[in-house]
Amino acid sequence: MMKQSQREEMLLTQKLNPRQIMLIKLLQIPTVMMEQRINEELESNPALEEVDEEPSSMNEEENMLNTERYEENSDESRNTDLVEEYFSREYDNYDGPSMKPRDDDEERRSFMENSQVSNETYQENLLAQLDLLMLSAEDRKIANFIVGSIDEDGYIQRSSAELAIDMLFAMNISTTEENVEKLIKNVVQRLEPAGIGARDLRECLLIQLERIEPETNIISLAKQIVADHYDEFTKKRFDRIKKNLACSDEDFHSAIDFITKNLNPKPGEGTFVATGAASIVPDFEVVVDEREQTLELLMPNIKLPRLRLSKQYESMYDELKNNEHIAQKERDEAMEFVRQKVNAAQWFIEALSQRETTLYKTMTSIMEHQKEFFLTGDEMMLKPMILNDIAKEIEVDVSTISRVVKEKYVLTQYGTIPLKFFFSESITTVEGDDVSTRKIKKIIKDAIDEESKDNPLTDQALCDMLIEKGYHVARRTVAKYREQLGIPVARMRK
Repeated sequence: MMKQSQREEMLLTQKLNPRQIMLIKLLQIPTVMMEQRINEELESNPALEEVDEEPSSMNEEENMLNTERYEENSDESRNTDLVEEYFSREYDNYDGPSMKPRDDDEERRSFMENSQVSNETYQENLLAQLDLLMLSAEDRKIANFIVGSIDEDGYIQRSSAELAIDMLFAMNISTTEENVEKLIKNVVQRLEPAGIGARDLRECLLIQLERIEPETNIISLAKQIVADHYDEFTKKRFDRIKKNLACSDEDFHSAIDFITKNLNPKPGEGTFVATGAASIVPDFEVVVDEREQTLELLMPNIKLPRLRLSKQYESMYDELKNNEHIAQKERDEAMEFVRQKVNAAQWFIEALSQRETTLYKTMTSIMEHQKEFFLTGDEMMLKPMILNDIAKEIEVDVSTISRVVKEKYVLTQYGTIPLKFFFSESITTVEGDDVSTRKIKKIIKDAIDEESKDNPLTDQALCDMLIEKGYHVARRTVAKYREQLGIPVARMRK
């Protein structure tokens, strides 16, 4: 069942006008997928065309003529939500990213392409595996989207319901939570390597165990341990597990050894980084001026097509209007078709322009909030920052920032970083200062990295250490942060 908030989001989209829905969808799309999305629109809408020459804007007289032409014979155009609003604007052409390229654009682009964190070969392998399966066209699109949602460790971190919502916004694919779940279980989780597409470690291990043939007594026992005694297994409470199993000590220890030594807890690690398509392509670049200690934000030109309204299609409206050789009904229907296509083309051009503006404002705000990090690369310099902080600053809804941040990356001199990295909650020190929870996690991780393997730090010991440093964090909070870092409990780190 979908959560209430997800139902409300779907209902909200039904109340938005076509322009708003289009903008919402485009905001979520990573740069690496934008060219494909633009090409899809070019193929589906003949009123839209790619610009080969330098873009030019219509003068005021041309705008007025266009406005008058499309106002006639349309009840809808007499409302505020119509084509005349668009023909009177300055953005007749969409000229790709709105930032002016630097003189060394080609050199920087080459550097960016060489610095992409790419998994094209691996991604192609997964997609090739999907191609071998007998899937309907719709199921294949959904399966491709699911594969694109797999994280760097090989896991799907989104629920089936959330994936269904994502597909509705990003790809205009309407599907159900049940269908997504079916495709995850029956398609994606059957791809190689075994364990890909799991939602958690338990499921990942079980998927791998299910693949092993023949199923020996040891494999069967290993399945039982993971399926029925997973919590005890992760806490190394082996005596409790063995009491509930009718097996010999030798078989039990063999099963435990098989799980810990032969199964891969991160099937995607080292080979797979996903961003919804084939590779990570930065949406932004932050350049540091070391001498002035200032930052410059660039939105690299990823060779997105420049668009405009088709002049041929515009003139078609006048031709139809004045053609008395066509029956009135057929002429009205043809004119309505042309008007709708022109509307859609203008909405798409406007949405692209608004997308670039929103992306730029969002990244500028993030850059200003986290200036110390961009200057130093020191994770400890990150300030507490939540989505709502940015939303208030640039005066948009928090859901807009959520969509902008989703699967977007910034190229820095310290590497390519996901935007979600910069967001974290805060805690208050004894001096009353707010610090990022990411800083607390960094302290925990550093302490564990330096601990004695013979005497690893317990959560209480980590808690005491943080208190000594002036950070009042409860033991259960320390445990939560440790788990979020993917670090097991102390007794499993020996």
